[in-house]
Order: sequence, then structure tokens, then C-alpha cells
Amino acid sequence: MDSPRHSTRSRQTLPASLRFDAIGCPWQIDTLEPLDDATVDELNARIEAFDVTYSRFRDDSLISRIEREPGVHAFPNDAAALFETYRKLYSATNGAMSPLVGAVLSDLGYDRAYSLRDSGKGTRAPAWDDAFAWDGRALTTVRPVSVDVGAAGKGYLVDLLGEILVRRGITEFTIDGSGDILQHGPNELRVGLEHPLDTTRAIGISVIANQAICASASNRRAWGSGLHHIVDATTGVPTTRIIATWAIAESALAADALSTALFFTEPADLETEFDFEWVRMYATGRVEFSPQLNGELFT
Repeated sequence: MDSPRHSTRSRQTLPASLRFDAIGCPWQIDTLEPLDDATVDELNARIEAFDVTYSRFRDDSLISRIEREPGVHAFPNDAAALFETYRKLYSATNGAMSPLVGAVLSDLGYDRAYSLRDSGKGTRAPAWDDAFAWDGRALTTVRPVSVDVGAAGKGYLVDLLGEILVRRGITEFTIDGSGDILQHGPNELRVGLEHPLDTTRAIGISVIANQAICASASNRRAWGSGLHHIVDATTGVPTTRIIATWAIAESALAADALSTALFFTEPADLETEFDFEWVRMYATGRVEFSPQLNGELFT
């Protein structure tokens, strides 16, 4: 996978840090004690397994094989939660948020070669039920399709790495997957909400405790005039009305996915399926937020 850096910043509160690059962006894991070699090896193996399944930018990935070959494609067990989250949000956004935007992004220039040139094809994503069938374990396609799970995948990888740490008895940690943040332990974490038009400023602070916060912003993976990675699958056009969102939830998978869904629908449409807090900024500069938000806004 290749993922944009998102607009959150956490204040480090734990003394030991592991920094590395994964799925196209920088990561940091903060813990009370340095991680041992066996734990680091397991984390690296999990990242590689995830990337070789879901990356649209690797020729050897399962996603790339699906793009080349129709048929029945078995996924790892972890895929169920990812695709079920996508299915809920596909319905809640009337198809605007879809895992089938891979070809749309490629034709807009966000392709494997990073051409960053709009082909002008005006590609739209196919409808979910027309393109593939998901049975909880395998994806069945009748023609080649381009899948892209970038709107939720990085958050889910944060969760999967967190599960490894917990299983190894590490109960206090913060994982920062380039702005997709998961905090675990007895202490709260204050996270700055970076202004999408001025990265030296914050529009507010969110406080999380055993939660995740993820953000999406149209300035974080942008190229050309009006081109960026947050695309309405039903139109094939990048969004313009909203320029930044933040979502806080129990899992980074939910927070990451919801931060994208907030570009396409009203929070009330998402609250029937998900328990979360949120902030979003419009292109006009107006900011709105959930009444239960734990934090403060400066604008």
C-alpha cells in the first residue's frame, strides 16, 4: 500500500520510540521500554503480509492479481473486518465511499508509476454488486477490477500491530501510522488537529484514551488542479466541499474509514452503525464537530 500522511500530531509521552517506514509513509511506536528484536520481527512480518495482500502498487500483491485475473480470490482472515466496514460505509454514503476506486485513482494520475497526470477518461467506479461478491473469506470477480482499500487500510494495520503488542504483554503504547493514531494504556493522549491549509497551526486538540484518532485531508495527497486522493466513487471526481475530517473511535479501522466517509455524508447517517466523535472543516473555513467531542477547538 501507499498511504498519505494525515493531519494529526500527537505529543510523545512514552520514553521509548521505534521509528520506521511502512506502506509508503513514516511510522512511530512509543512504549515504556524498547521493543525486543522478536517483537520488532513480528511487527515487520505482519506489515509485509498486509502489504503483499492489499497494495495497489506492488506487482506481486493479491490486489494486483485481482486486477489482472477474474476468479475466486481467497483473502487472509483479517480481511473480513475490513470489507465489512467498507460495505457498511458504501451503503451509508450511497456508493460514494467504495473499495473499487483503484481505477479511478489511477486514471486521475495516482497510479503505480506516480505519473500524477489526469488521463481525462472520467472513470467512475463500478457498483459493488456488479463488480464482485464477498462471502466473508473470498472475493469473486467476473472481470478484472481494481481494488483500493487506502481509505481504511492504514488504520486497520495500526490495529493489527496493536494486537501484536497486547499479545506480547505490552499494555501501554501509542502507534502513530503517519497520523493514524492508536493509544493504549492508563493515560490520556492529547492530539493536535492540524490545519489543512497551514500545517504549522492546529485548529484544536482532541483527547483520546484507549481510542484511535484518524484524519483525512485533501491537501495531503494532492497533485494538479483540484486533484487529490479523496474521490467520490459514483462520479470519479475529487471532493471539494469538505477539506479535512477527523474521527475518533475505539479502533483505528473505524476511525480511518469514518474520516473518509465524513466527506460524503452527514455524521448522523454514520452514527446508526458506529459510535464515534468527529470534526470536519469545510472549504469555506467553517468547522463543525460532534457535541460529545473530548477536546477543544480554536476556531
